[in-house]
Amino acid sequence: MIRLFSIFAGAAVIALALSSSVSISAKGSPPAKISSAAKQKQPHRLVVQVDVNDPAVMNLALNNVSNVAQYYSDLGQKIEIEVVAFGPGLHMLRDDTSPVKARIKSMSETMPQLAFSACGNTRENMMRVEAKDIPLIPQARVVKAGAVRLMELQEQGWSYLRP
Repeated sequence: MIRLFSIFAGAAVIALALSSSVSISAKGSPPAKISSAAKQKQPHRLVVQVDVNDPAVMNLALNNVSNVAQYYSDLGQKIEIEVVAFGPGLHMLRDDTSPVKARIKSMSETMPQLAFSACGNTRENMMRVEAKDIPLIPQARVVKAGAVRLMELQEQGWSYLRP
């Protein structure tokens, strides 16, 4: 009885495997997935986190921004990109310490869909520690909390990138 059951179960597994492979080969390759933004003609949306005071990371983030924007531009699709800087990464958006200030200015002039958000909590802490005002580049806007801004954008469906 057990042997008969084992043979029947084995045959069923083989039949299931064959039917699955037949249905896949009959249909051919599955179509490439199209993102929900592309289906709905809505812009793609990307939020980029910068939380380290490292010029290499800041430049990598800007490279990623540029590459993503170019990719979707070549496809004729819209993209919105926001760079959120907090913690030590706020130096990216500080007028007095940013190693990428000129590059941000240039990119902002040619990419109206690009925004920069500076963490207000980090800025306040830096002002307290340094006992002076912390000037930001003109392209930056202050948000209350950079980490919260990241969360809110992700909850709204934005894709997240941390270079």
